[in-house]
Order: sequence, then structure tokens, then C-alpha cells
Amino acid sequence: MSGKRKPRKRKGLFNRGLVRLAAVAVIIGCTVLLITTEKDCREKEEQITVIQNKIDAYETENAELQRVLDSEDKEAYMEKVALEERGYAYPDERRFYDTTRD
Repeated sequence: MSGKRKPRKRKGLFNRGLVRLAAVAVIIGCTVLLITTEKDCREKEEQITVIQNKIDAYETENAELQRVLDSEDKEAYMEKVALEERGYAYPDERRFYDTTRD
């Protein structure tokens, strides 16, 4: 029996099945990470849009306030704000409020 022997496969830590399993696990992990990152980016872009809208509103308000400060009629503006927004009244002024509504 001087036939040729088949070479024996070595069973080691890094056989083909384990390498394929590790490669599949890495691909799945990368896919999950990519999807999560894309979702986070969309959320952050929405937050940027909201913040930019707030910035635009504040810039508009600041421009209006700067225009009032630069004008000569600061007294009239302060009177308007005190009467309309702050609820102040002149000493001899009477105000009536409807208390029947909630």
C-alpha cells in the first residue's frame, strides 16, 4: 500500500467557516452603523433648520430694535411698549377688564 495519502485538513482557530462568519458579522455591524449614522445626520439637519429659523427671527427682532434705538423717537416706543405689552397705565387712566371670560 504505497498509495498517496490525502493531506489532512488542519482544524485551527482561523478556518474558513470562522473567517466567513466574522466577515458577515463585520458587514452587518457596518450596515447597522451606517443606518444609525444616517438617521442621526437627518435629525441633526432638522435641528439645524429649527435653530437657523430662530436665528433669523432674532436677527429680525434685533434689526427692529436697533432701528428704534437709532431713531429719534425712543420715548414714543418706550411708551408704546409700556402700555401695550407690559400693561402699564397712566396715573389718571382707568382700565376696565372683562372678567366674565376665562
